[in-house]
Amino acid sequence: MHMQTAPVHDHVCWGYQRRDEFTVPAWEFLADGLAAHERVLYVAPGDPELIAAQMRAAGPFDEGLRTGAVRISSADSTYATGAVVDPAGQVELYAAATAQALAEGYTGLRVAADVTPLVRTPAQLDAFARYEHLVDHFMAAHPMSAICGYDTAELGDETVAQLACMHPEARQVPAPFHLHGHTRDGSTAALAGELDMQARPLWPLALQRARLRPAGGSIAIDATDLTFIDHRSLFDIAGYAEDNDTTVVLRTRLSTPARLLELFGLTNVRVERV
Repeated sequence: MHMQTAPVHDHVCWGYQRRDEFTVPAWEFLADGLAAHERVLYVAPGDPELIAAQMRAAGPFDEGLRTGAVRISSADSTYATGAVVDPAGQVELYAAATAQALAEGYTGLRVAADVTPLVRTPAQLDAFARYEHLVDHFMAAHPMSAICGYDTAELGDETVAQLACMHPEARQVPAPFHLHGHTRDGSTAALAGELDMQARPLWPLALQRARLRPAGGSIAIDATDLTFIDHRSLFDIAGYAEDNDTTVVLRTRLSTPARLLELFGLTNVRVERV
């Protein structure tokens, strides 16, 4: 069955337990990119020659591998064991790859990457979660899309959930909320899902890793797709605003946040109903 792939600018976290649970949707995602005349890049552990042979057998990649429309990068050779990604530097690399693809006549860059080796230690996880948020901002404004694979059997659902929360969308892994860069209105970030007890261990981490910074004197969050927020999560937002000496503007359809803010006297968070 063909997966429902996302259009350009999408950024999907994909959890898997068997390798084919990622390779099948990843290669279909890349095949759709070829059909849209994008350059496609597959990043995964293993020998690139063996991966190329497997891709030739599994899909329409033969011509693209010859012409350079399809590129393969081995995570084993690209990243040293235990390497901690430089979030801003990694975004710059993908920005350069996107610009190169456009200069060579492609309509954009599409990436499928099994990045499990990059989140095995706490330091790696912290840096890569920050990177996922940063690169999502880049993808929101440029013709790059990506599907990011994480081995939940090796890493555990809790670890992968921390990464899933930094994507606009997640498949095969629970993510109670999404804090990401695809906004409707030029806000600093977007927030979707539910901030409830299930989100409790994840939300403060995600907020700190996103490192949202004021623009025009405040941090605006597009929370149009937020369906629930409890008072503890509002306290976290207020604490973040206080730590950064700013005001957070929550743009939401919900009526409860404004009542909670008034009830608890939280003055550094403001609600704008949309």
